[in-house]
Amino acid sequence: MKLGLLIIDLQKAYYNGFAKESMDQACEYINAVLPWFREKQLPIAWIQDVSEYDDVVPGTEGFEFIDALSPNYIENASFERNFHKFYGNSFNKTELDSFFKEHGIDTLIVTGYRAEFCVLSTYRGAQDLDYTPLLLRGAIAGGDQERINFVMDINEGLTFSALNKMLRG
Repeated sequence: MKLGLLIIDLQKAYYNGFAKESMDQACEYINAVLPWFREKQLPIAWIQDVSEYDDVVPGTEGFEFIDALSPNYIENASFERNFHKFYGNSFNKTELDSFFKEHGIDTLIVTGYRAEFCVLSTYRGAQDLDYTPLLLRGAIAGGDQERINFVMDINEGLTFSALNKMLRG
């Protein structure tokens, strides 16, 4: 099993209402696991949604990652990249699949926003491409807790402790 990390759509444009609390919590978990992936040089994919309709486009404040997230991604590192997506499924018409295949990844740790839309679409897209996706418990955000719980209940998940044991022994 070789792991990769997906961080989906934790952007300022969506940081409102219940999503604020939910995104902040998700970022605590994501910020905690980032060093583990970096230390082992396991692939990390930073996903940003592009929506001209909502004016979420590169160069706008809403397009940027929320302040609670600490991307500081290493732009020249071969194992860490940023992807812009135009569909719910982060694999649709992006180089994301090629990125993970290039690194021999077969299992994806999925995190990010919005549980019932882009996270679920990307999870299912990963399955269609023969990856084993696992939602990181606590690192999935959404518009309300009920929908987050539903997505967690119908998909395979992984706890922070289990991921810690897998990556750090």
